[in-house]
Amino acid sequence: MFLSTVFLFSCFLVMSQENKNSYFPMLGENAPSFIGESTTGTINFPEDYKGSWTILFSHPADFTPVCSTELLELAALQDDFNKIGVKLVVLSTDAISSHVQWVSSIETIRYKNREPVKIKFPLLADENLEISKKYGMIQPDSDSRKDVRGVFIIDPSNKIRAIIYYPMTIGRNFDEIKRAVIALQTADSNNVLIPANWNPGDDVLVRLIKGEYNDNTLKPNDKDVSQLIWYMTFKKLKPMF
Repeated sequence: MFLSTVFLFSCFLVMSQENKNSYFPMLGENAPSFIGESTTGTINFPEDYKGSWTILFSHPADFTPVCSTELLELAALQDDFNKIGVKLVVLSTDAISSHVQWVSSIETIRYKNREPVKIKFPLLADENLEISKKYGMIQPDSDSRKDVRGVFIIDPSNKIRAIIYYPMTIGRNFDEIKRAVIALQTADSNNVLIPANWNPGDDVLVRLIKGEYNDNTLKPNDKDVSQLIWYMTFKKLKPMF
């Protein structure tokens, strides 16, 4: 009986550890904390990023072709992200020494006829995959790094607000990622909803309140509000940026 109990308890511990290693943080949850070395020094997250929007981009390795184009595009937009209050962190599973060489090489490239750009954001090392596992980027039955291609948009209260995953063969659209952050900021600041294909300056949606606008003939009095149908009411807003 005793041996059976010990065996069952051991199995429970193993399963708990496996679940912990394979845990995937969900929207609305706190972004997992970590301390790691980067090309700009030690990062203590989220302490070093409190009060700011943060985007964590992850990569399976340095010097890969698709990821290199992504760093070039991100570098071109880093000042734009700064203007909307967003701090950038790029994670790669290679070592700091490799990161430094990768950054130095990328900073010499003329991409799309643009002048070379200095990379101001940190590249975080994750050789032991500890951070990648915390963010659910390593599959529980594999140590493969090919799935480390995530984007985590984190708000100033350290809540995960959006998660986007890309395969190794397709580069990320950084204009869309920037749009998503502005959409989240707009929704939060104005208590509204964001319609499909929205861009800054477009009309937003008024939140639907149960029992309200249940008559198709109802026309809101606000001149900045227009109703397409009772469950789709649009409102004009002044762009935040």
